[in-house]
Amino acid sequence: MTEKTALYPTAAELGRLRAVAVGAEKPDLVVRGGLVQSPGTEEWLERDILVAGRHIAALTPWGHVPPTDGLDEIDASGSHVVPTFIDAHLHIEYTNLTPGELARLSVARGTGTVLTDPNGAANVWGAAGMDVLLTTTTPLHVFQQVSPKTPGSPTLERGGAVIPEEVVRGRLWDDVTTNLGEGNPFDYGEESTGRFREALVAGRRITGHTAAQTNESLWGYLAAGVGDDHNSATIDEVLERVRLGAMITVMGASLTDNTVPIFSDLEKVAPALRGLCFCADDKHALDLHTEGHIDHHVRQAIRFGVDPQLAYRMATTQPAAYYRLDQVLGVLAPSRLADLQIIPVLAEVRPSVVIVEGRVAARDGVALFENTDVLPEWTTGTVHLPEVLDPAMFALRAPDATAPDATAPDAPAAAAPDAPAATVRVRAMEMYKGYFKRAFEAELPVVDGLVQSDPANDVLKIAVVDRHHGEATTGLGFVKGFGLSRGAIAITMNCPNMNIAVVGVDDADMLQAVEELRAMGGGFVTVADGEVVGRVPLPVGGMMSAAPFEETAVALRLGHEATHALGCTIPSPYIILSFVGLYVIPDLGVTELGLIDTASQSFVDVLLPGPVDRCGHDGTHEGAHDGAHGDGDRS
Repeated sequence: MTEKTALYPTAAELGRLRAVAVGAEKPDLVVRGGLVQSPGTEEWLERDILVAGRHIAALTPWGHVPPTDGLDEIDASGSHVVPTFIDAHLHIEYTNLTPGELARLSVARGTGTVLTDPNGAANVWGAAGMDVLLTTTTPLHVFQQVSPKTPGSPTLERGGAVIPEEVVRGRLWDDVTTNLGEGNPFDYGEESTGRFREALVAGRRITGHTAAQTNESLWGYLAAGVGDDHNSATIDEVLERVRLGAMITVMGASLTDNTVPIFSDLEKVAPALRGLCFCADDKHALDLHTEGHIDHHVRQAIRFGVDPQLAYRMATTQPAAYYRLDQVLGVLAPSRLADLQIIPVLAEVRPSVVIVEGRVAARDGVALFENTDVLPEWTTGTVHLPEVLDPAMFALRAPDATAPDATAPDAPAAAAPDAPAATVRVRAMEMYKGYFKRAFEAELPVVDGLVQSDPANDVLKIAVVDRHHGEATTGLGFVKGFGLSRGAIAITMNCPNMNIAVVGVDDADMLQAVEELRAMGGGFVTVADGEVVGRVPLPVGGMMSAAPFEETAVALRLGHEATHALGCTIPSPYIILSFVGLYVIPDLGVTELGLIDTASQSFVDVLLPGPVDRCGHDGTHEGAHDGAHGDGDRS
């Protein structure tokens, strides 16, 4: 856990820094001969960096301190020297790595600081779990973006743990906190308004999740004091928000990479460039390993023509200043932490040396430290399901067909009373731009009275299953975009409540996938024709693996390959599945309680026509869901 106050120099350290700066004492380390990113101007300076203990004592002209026997030196000649990178918004859970394993992967690539919203951990373990996600003995600085509400909506989901409002507000004053985490942009309640006020008074930034809003809806969100946004996916969205004073944290995630559309027209986006920083948000271990962390963003910016000086500042000085960390990190300046990296080729963004708090932490992309973090025993064994799952838990019963009026001219032969319909119309959602969902209507076949998926038209059943309370309460919907021709995929990471989400062609494979998740203790699984063909064990909270990140990356690659072999066209299907249920992203979402219209934040019927304020089933498993909500109080 990184407490900002502890990163400032002590009085004794300040005294030594001053002594080294004036030449009265020798530094512990000299980074010599590099072109150093200026802390206050957009220049590359010919400077040596004098380090005393954890901090920078001075930036001096090359050779000002002559080589001396016993003086520790690192030669940066021919290279540029920049601060370590800052990820301005990350959910560590979605890396599928524990904090210590994330550090082994990311510090070696130059990312030394992450601002994390542990909303998944909050839902699984409560406040104690949030602390687990903030704690590591490795040289990675982890600051907290306080998860604003757990569960996100007590009327739309049951969720896992419940965190009292006073705990949320109290954490805003913690020294480890930089932000209030991302909240529901459609929540105008008194409680959320009070939370925004508490964050402002505590001097914390408020993280935004603007969900493609514009005009009045956007203005109403920013009027609450929300100051940044990581959802902007177009230049127009970026400009609209920056012109309203917001910082844009450009997302490069496994869900979608916004560096491409945002930097594709530099002339158009130019007015906003000094209002940008970077975040990974939701990026799993495989993509972090193969593509990179914040180094990827910098490479992309330079590739599209951003001046390297500015691209590196977007990853360092700009987020440090905005999130009020620049007195300790993010700039190479006297009294700041000696968190820096040596970059041989600016455009490649591959550090030869990474230094954290004055010590070499990585060389040539390899961490020089071990992950010795010990996790509490209670962080595993978090998948709680009934001993026997009901085979009908995913069944959705079609309404009875209505007999035609036999007196009408040219009337067809009357159907038998109570005969099931041959097809039904349903509300469904289509994935686009990564995790956004567009509502549409679909005609689906009915077999033996039960509504079926339609793989030929890529409309598949999706279910969200409670895994916290041992009851397997289940909500159903239909989704287009996964492309499965057979089988099912399932995860224990439905956002934000970390329930099970499963999408599939047939109920039998969906049921087997859920059973396999129980056996693994959580993670990702792919099933086809009754056989498990891909698995990614994530036993830590059903979200993460404590195994070396290399092993988790391989498991993800194999799981993706198995899923793609079933016809799935999504590059990272497991993490996209995590967000199908999210009910703060337009147009629809699904929780264990039912299908939700995100604009109205209310339940709607899966079957059409149907009451717009009711979901299409009651969440029970006695026979098939009958197309009507069993508890009107939820609507």
